[in-house]
Amino acid sequence: MTSDSEFNTIRPYCDSEIEAAIERLCKSEEFLTLFTHLTKMDRATIQGALQGIRSRAEFQAKFFGPAIQSLINTTTDGITVSGMELVDKNTSYIFMSNHRDIILDSAILNVLLRQHGNKYTRAAIGSNLLINDWVTDLVKLDSCFVIERDITVREMLTSSALRSKYIREVIEENEDSVWIAEREGRTKNGDDKAQPSLLKMLKMSGPTQFGINFRELHIMPLAISYEWEPCDALKTSELYTKTVGEYIKTPEADMNSMLTGLSDYKGRVHFHIDQLTDQEFDELDQLPSNGDRIEALAGIIDSKIHQNFKLWPNNYIAYDLLHSVNKFKAFYTEEEKKIIFSRFALPKVLKRIGLQADECTLTEEGLDAVVEIYSNTSGIRDLEQAAEHLAANALYQIEVDGVKEVVFDAEKVKKLFL
Repeated sequence: MTSDSEFNTIRPYCDSEIEAAIERLCKSEEFLTLFTHLTKMDRATIQGALQGIRSRAEFQAKFFGPAIQSLINTTTDGITVSGMELVDKNTSYIFMSNHRDIILDSAILNVLLRQHGNKYTRAAIGSNLLINDWVTDLVKLDSCFVIERDITVREMLTSSALRSKYIREVIEENEDSVWIAEREGRTKNGDDKAQPSLLKMLKMSGPTQFGINFRELHIMPLAISYEWEPCDALKTSELYTKTVGEYIKTPEADMNSMLTGLSDYKGRVHFHIDQLTDQEFDELDQLPSNGDRIEALAGIIDSKIHQNFKLWPNNYIAYDLLHSVNKFKAFYTEEEKKIIFSRFALPKVLKRIGLQADECTLTEEGLDAVVEIYSNTSGIRDLEQAAEHLAANALYQIEVDGVKEVVFDAEKVKKLFL
């Protein structure tokens, strides 16, 4: 049983531990302040929603699930899912996905599964993210189990065996499913690849025969696609720091990533669920060694996640920007160019030159004029140059002419560019 004492170091809370954890959350100033900000509910409402909860299922149904749905409503332009018809509500699965957001990857999956009448998942979370008591209470109430980090190789072997046994027993008990990222930690550069070590860990329990072992786990490759990744700037900063020196992750950085992921704009979000086939397992069994089978299975999972990853207009725009071409111009519209310009290109330039957002603005007609002027140019590279031109002109008027703000309407835009 996954509630057995041997799993105490990694399992979520048992029902007997729920009441005390709820009481601690209700008294946690940091938790109440954060969730007041995220959900726009006052403290009394949050505490009232928590009172009387006595099981993880109740916590997910009455508090955490609705909180995540509220964040979906306020920080996304909608969630879509494909492949849900492959999920049998009477079966437990391992949903193995690319990893984009610390909390939301599994939390949104759970919302989608619940909407379709399927089993909730127990999500894997790194021990490094258990930053304080209220975070620990929150994730263990939400049925997360712990992946131990920063331990010796010897301890890792013991931990992996325990984790493998726990995950397999979750599947065998057939009460919940499991979510786990295909690699340790979120990818910072978008290069999603399943780690063979993860698959080796899963194989440590169960039958010796490779195909039977992994068939029992019901692995479902899951592709998660955010139109706008809220933590992209934080990831970029980390990548840059690693290129010029040593990056040392801190608990404060992890907390900032969690809060940013929860609260910032994500645009559209798509989940695609796939499955592993009997034919694929039969072919894996024909390979000469388990090492070859592990590598091949990782490749199959990668392929399914990559093929089902949804590309958004900004992905095509980014390619055209990077290469100064219009190769994918057909994949984004004039309206999407407006969004890129107003939400990203112009604010980025204003920030760099030291202007506040309200010091240089465009009317709707002014924005239309900018996009119309550059409608026949290659990609949107010239739109970035337009942002530079507008910002420089506004800066000149503010610093030299002494105006407080500059508002560009269609007439001013055309006068500046034509």
